[in-house]
Amino acid sequence: MSANRATLIDAKNKQAASTSTRGVDLRLARADQSASGRVRRLADLASALLREAQVLARDKAFADESAKLTSVDVSKGIDFYSEVERFETALIKLALDQTTGNQARAAQLLGLRATTLNSKIKLYGIEY
Repeated sequence: MSANRATLIDAKNKQAASTSTRGVDLRLARADQSASGRVRRLADLASALLREAQVLARDKAFADESAKLTSVDVSKGIDFYSEVERFETALIKLALDQTTGNQARAAQLLGLRATTLNSKIKLYGIEY
């Protein structure tokens, strides 16, 4: 009975280990791989890590903005238009950061026309 249980536990551990690395394969290079193949693999891994870091930074920015929204004291009243301006400004800056200042791509990310984004940048005085 204990041998069967040990086999089941070992199988669960192997399954959990394979599930946790499903997104990115982190195996070390085999000795028979060429140097260029190992370099390519390392570059791919670095690229995947950079993309993940960018996603985490974007998620943190959204979390920070949502925390600001929940800190609004409704009992004192809310200036709707200033809150909308603050939120739009944060989203526009985030999109411009993601696209390294390319307004056309930022507008595409936000689902706006480039002219609309440009007018909002001018209206709110956004510098990037």
